[in-house]
Amino acid sequence: MIISSANDYRKAAKAKLPPFLFHYIDGGSYNEQTLRRNCEDLATIALKQRVLKDMSTVTLDTELFGESFSLPIALSPVGLTGMYSKRGEVHAALAAQNKGIPFTMSTVSVCPIEEVAPKLQRPMWFQLYVLKDRGFMKNVLERAIDAGVSTLVFTVDMPVPGARYRDLHSGMSGPNAAMRRVFQAMRHPDWAFNVGLMGKPHDLGNISTYRGKPTKLEDYIGWLGENFDPSICWKDLEWIRDFWPGPMVIKGILDKQDAKDAVSFGADGIVVSNHGGRQLDGVLSSAKALPYIAEAVKGDVKIFVDSGIRSGLDVVRMLALGADCTMLGRSYIYALAAQGQAGVEHLLDLYEKEMRVAMTLTGANHINQLSHDCLMQI
Repeated sequence: MIISSANDYRKAAKAKLPPFLFHYIDGGSYNEQTLRRNCEDLATIALKQRVLKDMSTVTLDTELFGESFSLPIALSPVGLTGMYSKRGEVHAALAAQNKGIPFTMSTVSVCPIEEVAPKLQRPMWFQLYVLKDRGFMKNVLERAIDAGVSTLVFTVDMPVPGARYRDLHSGMSGPNAAMRRVFQAMRHPDWAFNVGLMGKPHDLGNISTYRGKPTKLEDYIGWLGENFDPSICWKDLEWIRDFWPGPMVIKGILDKQDAKDAVSFGADGIVVSNHGGRQLDGVLSSAKALPYIAEAVKGDVKIFVDSGIRSGLDVVRMLALGADCTMLGRSYIYALAAQGQAGVEHLLDLYEKEMRVAMTLTGANHINQLSHDCLMQI
């Protein structure tokens, strides 16, 4: 198929992936209302078109935490990225590096830190969950520091996994899941050969390195359920803030008081996020929550946002709503599944072109000119 927009990659990924993997990345929690609202609410944000503003120069670069970004975009942490393309974390990280933006590795990646970091000239970011096993948390932080990871993204909106019904239906979890996954792989021979066979080992690389034995895919959902820690609070994070030498970003903020608490805690950044609609269904979309949070803490902390971003136009909307930078999750995984590293690089090219068009037509020469003044009040 001809890929002319970021959304085309979703169709291409659906055709290429076994259903259990497509629905794992595509789905949300409960009835998926928040999943849908993330995109729908963002699409309703009306920009103000301006003309005759001398838009011969449009600049998209920015700097955050002492790092230069060619675009106001970072790749979000996504679990099991290595199941969507052969050694997928490596290729996603290389794509991000080639396009001058950060790649964030998930705690539950297929490839471990030690496989990805040596292949990069740009320092990557690392995402950590709140886990009961503090030994693992300390171990993986030490390994991240040794590997030159620059920024820690700490995810706080997953004290327990959300109720993701699609995973039960598709074979990601539930009765006879392993058998169903094998049957699905047989019906997708391209994925079965390139990723299923040639992309091994299929385990949770960072966790396996710590445990000294493979943590296989069939253990994934069970391991998450057993190891997330619902008892944690801000005080429990103090040792991480003290231990980590670089910038720390708190991911999963939807409430302005939580944003203020993150500032008081000493966070360098926050991510306004509902986990892509994969946790508590019925909460605000990121686009609806962002303006209130930006009003409360803009300037005190760097504001990132994810969930629902599917185009460069959406990036412009989020920046106008108050974000300093955006993060892409599903969008880049679709591209990675469809065309590997080249797909992610092409996706980012599409985002850049769409941003330039949108900024030209709103009269914003630089991303720091994107504000509420660029929005129609309707």
